[in-house]
Amino acid sequence: MKLLYFAWLRTRIGLAGEEVDPPAGVRDVAGLLAWLAGRGPGYAAALANPALVRVAVNQTYVRPGHPLAAGDEVALFPPVTGG
Repeated sequence: MKLLYFAWLRTRIGLAGEEVDPPAGVRDVAGLLAWLAGRGPGYAAALANPALVRVAVNQTYVRPGHPLAAGDEVALFPPVTGG
């Protein structure tokens, strides 16, 4: 699974992206965020409030219950405002 991090998530985690192989119990976006938050202090800080994190799977915005597959591209970013 390819993960991409944007804006302050990238800064707190310290990576622009990475390839991961989550455990079998990680089946949806909510599970992925919970698993990532346990990977270290940067992840924990970035994902402390999952309500502030928007997620796109294969370039489509999704909700926390969206199922994940091994080859998915998952992008995490803060809410976007327009003007």
